[in-house]
Amino acid sequence: MLKSYYTKDLIEAGCDEAGRGCLAGPVFAAAVILPSAPRISGLNDSKKLSAIRREELRLGIEKHALSFAVGSVGSEEIDEINILNASFLAMHRALDMLATCPGQILVDGNRFRPYRDVGHICIIRGDGKYLSVAAASILAKTYRDDYMREIDKQYPEYGWRKNMGYPTLQHREAIKNYGLSDHHRRSFRLKNEQLSIEF
Repeated sequence: MLKSYYTKDLIEAGCDEAGRGCLAGPVFAAAVILPSAPRISGLNDSKKLSAIRREELRLGIEKHALSFAVGSVGSEEIDEINILNASFLAMHRALDMLATCPGQILVDGNRFRPYRDVGHICIIRGDGKYLSVAAASILAKTYRDDYMREIDKQYPEYGWRKNMGYPTLQHREAIKNYGLSDHHRRSFRLKNEQLSIEF
């Protein structure tokens, strides 16, 4: 069962990102502040949920969260500052947009760049342990999927509607056949001889 908080007496924002391992599209991140007893049943790591269930939970999160926001960093900026820094920046952008400044940030993963003077806790697999982080993972994933489906209309040959920019075989073959689009990350190189990914 996921926990409601890490520190009871602090307003906590859960943070998570989506799209870090993709070859195309932005990295998205969400920050979510939930009430102490959120009325949202079934929150969990977005990767453990079906697409339909994620969309249902997204509506619940947006309705019941005390505050939520989603930030992103595009492919050009990812190439300039690298994907790790871009993930942190996307989280910072989401935190900047919250209506309430949290007293503590719960971050999914093992690293984070400090945000202002707010304390943070890095939690490996935090999206499967804390409700606010799970909520952030769902928002980041669903908002990013919406974006990828939209740009798929411009470049249907890459199959982003299905692969969401991840390095599936079909996506890698499309890069080999059509080259890179303006949504691809140039710092993620595809080695044609074995179609493997080099970061």
